Amino acid sequence: MSTMNEEKKFPRGLVIRLFAYLVAGHLFAAFVYLLFTLGGQR
Repeated sequence: MSTMNEEKKFPRGLVIRLFAYLVAGHLFAAFVYLLFTLGGQR
């Protein structure tokens, strides 16, 4: 029962939005890293 109460504290939309921001942030960081890696080879 305590796990049910802990899950209800955070709205579902907030968790989904936070997960989306984390994924988007890592994809952006990987893109910037790729740009610097490819740019450093020349």
